[in-house]
Amino acid sequence: MISLIYFILCSYGLTQILCFAKFFDKIRPPYYIFSCPMCMGFWVGIFLFCINPSTELFNYEYNFVNAMLLGWLSSGTSYVLNMLFCDNGFNIGINNEEKK
Repeated sequence: MISLIYFILCSYGLTQILCFAKFFDKIRPPYYIFSCPMCMGFWVGIFLFCINPSTELFNYEYNFVNAMLLGWLSSGTSYVLNMLFCDNGFNIGINNEEKK
């Protein structure tokens, strides 16, 4: 279970860096995939799965199904965490329809 948490946190962190770090602004391609945490999160999950034998944080059996599952997990959790947290802390939005 702890390896799953490590995987999620690593995928979220790498996705945030690739999508939003100022350091990459000059070299980040202008394509949507490079600014979308859900899209980039999927490919980060696949990347982390591929380097999985090189780390002791998580270790998943090397097969196609696990690659897809971890890509989807990374995509979903990166998106959710990105929606929950922003540079100013918790991202709590109020829908104008709810005010009425």
